[in-house]
Amino acid sequence: MTYEPKIVGFLCNWCSYAGADLAGASRFKYPPNIKIIRVPCSGRVAPELVIRTFREGADGVMVLGCHIGDCHYATGNHRTARRMPVLQALLSFTGIEPERFVVKWVSSSEGELFAQTVREFTEALRGLPPMETVWKNQSKF
Repeated sequence: MTYEPKIVGFLCNWCSYAGADLAGASRFKYPPNIKIIRVPCSGRVAPELVIRTFREGADGVMVLGCHIGDCHYATGNHRTARRMPVLQALLSFTGIEPERFVVKWVSSSEGELFAQTVREFTEALRGLPPMETVWKNQSKF
């Protein structure tokens, strides 16, 4: 039996959140596994917040923002693009598989891309053990 992964999505207010809204209004199918947190900009999502989200029980975390060059705050998504690869390396160090974390650019007109991203990410997470199992198996230091 497969488990249903818990996904937390940090979505940019100006693009990705509107894309999620369009996906819902257009009735595009995607799993209900994602819990959406609207943030002003993807650049406001700190690496520490992502790690804390995993520690609080998420099996996967998504950070979705505006396409590069389309940020409402001019350079917020550039900040995200610079910080998140470093976070990928940090996740491995903390014992979290990097596959549990996704950064993607989704505009307000890309409801289908939002739905597809959630579907693909949910399926990928189903192939991994639940995070609670990962935490239990880690040695205490």
